[in-house]
Amino acid sequence: MTLASINSADPNNPTVDPVPYTGVQFVAIPEFAGIATNVGQLFSAALAGQMSAADALTQAQDATLRDMTRAGYIK
Repeated sequence: MTLASINSADPNNPTVDPVPYTGVQFVAIPEFAGIATNVGQLFSAALAGQMSAADALTQAQDATLRDMTRAGYIK
């Protein structure tokens, strides 16, 4: 079921209802779930006014680089 969903994803029509963007997201690395959770929490904090957008972006970039380096994707 998962593979069928991935293969049938249409980047030109990514949702049931029309949206002003294109593209689909699929990242096939085990670290993605943790990275996405962390980045989502940081962006949520920025949207809630708990930190600036610039701080959220900086922290997200730093954490992602750290995780990707630890995993061996970046030297």
